[in-house]
Amino acid sequence: MYQKIQELPMKIQYRKLQKPVLYSAIFLMGASVAIGGKQLLTQNKAIAQGVSPVVAENMSSGKLVIASDANFITETVKKDGGAVVRIDSSRTVVREIPDIFNDPFSNQFADPDNQRKEVVQGTGSGFIFNANGEILTNAHVVSGADKVTVTLKDGRSFNGKVLGADKVTDVAVVKIDAPDLPVVSLGDSDRLQAGEWAIAIGNPLGLDNTVTVGIVSATGRSSSQVGIPDQQVRFIQTDAAINPGNSGGPLLNQRGEVIGMNTAIIKGTQGLGFAIPINKAKSIAQQLISQGKVDHPYLGVQMVGLTPDVKQKLPARLKVNSDRGVLIVAVQNNSPAANAGLKAGDVVTKLNNTEVTKPENLQQVVQDSSVGSNLQLEVNRSGQPIKVTVQVGTLPNRAG
Repeated sequence: MYQKIQELPMKIQYRKLQKPVLYSAIFLMGASVAIGGKQLLTQNKAIAQGVSPVVAENMSSGKLVIASDANFITETVKKDGGAVVRIDSSRTVVREIPDIFNDPFSNQFADPDNQRKEVVQGTGSGFIFNANGEILTNAHVVSGADKVTVTLKDGRSFNGKVLGADKVTDVAVVKIDAPDLPVVSLGDSDRLQAGEWAIAIGNPLGLDNTVTVGIVSATGRSSSQVGIPDQQVRFIQTDAAINPGNSGGPLLNQRGEVIGMNTAIIKGTQGLGFAIPINKAKSIAQQLISQGKVDHPYLGVQMVGLTPDVKQKLPARLKVNSDRGVLIVAVQNNSPAANAGLKAGDVVTKLNNTEVTKPENLQQVVQDSSVGSNLQLEVNRSGQPIKVTVQVGTLPNRAG
């Protein structure tokens, strides 16, 4: 069974779900008020229509009345919509010309290096988070681009400069030089709860300034759950409609604050969109602005949660005597884990004196740690408990 993951706008990946073993790479996250039925019906109808009612008590009658009919979605769009931009990018791709076309009759038309250059164009979204022209968007929208053009809602268009793009989190910062720029308000994604309103603004399929609404379906979705195990992000899940072209656009709450950056959908499904928490995106952006790159914590192991079913299906080379913990199935050469003496077949039972049973637990601790810090691991090796100290390293740069 395959899940088709589409990272917006046009980045498609196929991820195979391996059951029961899913390997994830760690590069190293009562009072009540009685009111009449008519008033209750009116209030419920108002809420269903997206109204933020201001309820006041009529002093003469003692009844509750709705004193405001302001639509919070409309107010949010008025407040932040002007800071949402369209980002058009183009990149030159070099392709080899097949030998079958490399004959004497066509040589006069061929490139001397036997190569053909093509220009690939893409469109995504972004939002201005600083009045000096700094824009947050997805790395896959602008990575490798030869030209980036930013178009504002008011019709102004500017050349954009990519200050940095981090593929590990899919966060990028683009800079434009322009006066009188609108700016979004940033919220606190750490306080986000499932069930809150979620408003998405972006440019899906070339339809600029499109607004959709839903709720926050879940928080803290791991990258392996979403189907992008090589990204160090705990995603926000939303049922607000997100489509190709929404990449890099904001996900906002009912107060008009950005809580996330839309980044991915699962193709062929409805109501399954994912956003990078704004606190994470903001942290990455600050590093990109200051140093042009991001240093990510890294251990260099592959692992799986240990269960009786997993243990039964392990290859004979992995001699495991433990029944609980996180099994290390591979250790990368010259990695922090290898330098600390960790081996395939080791079962991590505790991390910093806390019991671990899932790879996600260990992965999150690593992602939240600092490069150069030490992690204390308790490991079961062939039935013998040992303690290992691992110094967190820096994730090697990715090519391409």
